[in-house]
Parts: sequence; structure tokens; C-alpha cells
Amino acid sequence: MFKRLWRGLMNYFFKGLLLLAPITVTVWAIVAIFGFVDGLLSEYIFDFTGHELPGLGFVSVVVLILLIGLLGSTIVFNPIVTYFDNLMAKAPLIKILYTSVKDLVSAFVGQKKRFTEPVLVQVSASSHLQKIGFITNKDLKSLSIGSEKVAVYLPHSYAWSGNLFIVSSEFITPIKANPTEVMKFIISAGVSNPDTDGL
Repeated sequence: MFKRLWRGLMNYFFKGLLLLAPITVTVWAIVAIFGFVDGLLSEYIFDFTGHELPGLGFVSVVVLILLIGLLGSTIVFNPIVTYFDNLMAKAPLIKILYTSVKDLVSAFVGQKKRFTEPVLVQVSASSHLQKIGFITNKDLKSLSIGSEKVAVYLPHSYAWSGNLFIVSSEFITPIKANPTEVMKFIISAGVSNPDTDGL
């Protein structure tokens, strides 16, 4: 009787952990980012206002990002952005990091999103092993690669890294699922079930 009660309690305990873990980690990450950003500006805010205003630093950063995004969309500010892009693109070494980060961010949140075509990639003609990835570029003429091949990005699980492969179209099968859900499925190593309601 005691063993059965103990097993039941342990079962509920682990179920509670399973339910709380994602929420706790998410809240912890938000609080950590909030504290970090707020800590950076708290001293300047105190010198300027004479008061400690918790949270104002975080709000200031959000407003600043929104303001830059708004200005970047105007005709007046656009030449400045273009000039800065050209300047960074000409700087040795820096241009590699700058353009790579810019393209990566644009692939997720820009107007030219890249991770929108999830596919199933067969590793080789003689193998039944398949991987899930995203077509990032179908036109590889600038690299002297024929039109029968495309660029496919294969993300790693539990990481924000991945590998780029050039794959023949015959080894690719489109996945009819929400790209965001597919990305979550890959990153979670298949633990997260894709939600097809958003299709």
C-alpha cells in the first residue's frame, strides 16, 4: 500500500516537473534578459533622473529598436542605411560577420524569409536515411552550380547551428507543414509535435 502511494506521488511529482519546466525556463530567460538590459542602463537613468526606475531600461531599448525600425522604413533614413551597409560590406573581415548575421536575421524576420520551404532530404541514393531541412536558395548560378541542385539548410537539434548542403532535386520531398512548427520539431529533436492547425 505504501509503495503504491509512493509511486503515485512520484508520478504526480514528475508530471508536475514536466508541466512546469518549459514555463519556468521561459520565464527565467525573460527575467534574465530583462535584468541584463535594465542593469546596463540603470546607472545612466539614475544620473539623469535622480531616481531608480526598474524596468525603464528595458522599455527604453524596446522603444529605441522600434524607433530605428520606423526610421529605417522612411525615405529620408534609407540612404543612410544603404551607405552604412556598403561601408560595412567593404570592410575586410568585418563584412563576413556583418553580412552573415544580417542575412541570417533577414531569413527569420525580414521580408525575404528563407526558412519557408521545409523538405525531407534523402541522404544518398543507396540509403534510407532522411533528414529534415529547409530550401534556402534555388538559384545557384552565381556559384556555377546547375539548376537541378538547390541549397538546403539542415538545422541541428537543441542548437541554433546547422549545415548547408547542395542537394539534387530528385533527393528532395516537400513537407506540407507549417515551417515554424517544422523548425520547432527539428530543434526539439522530434519531441515537439508539429501543429497542423496553422496550415
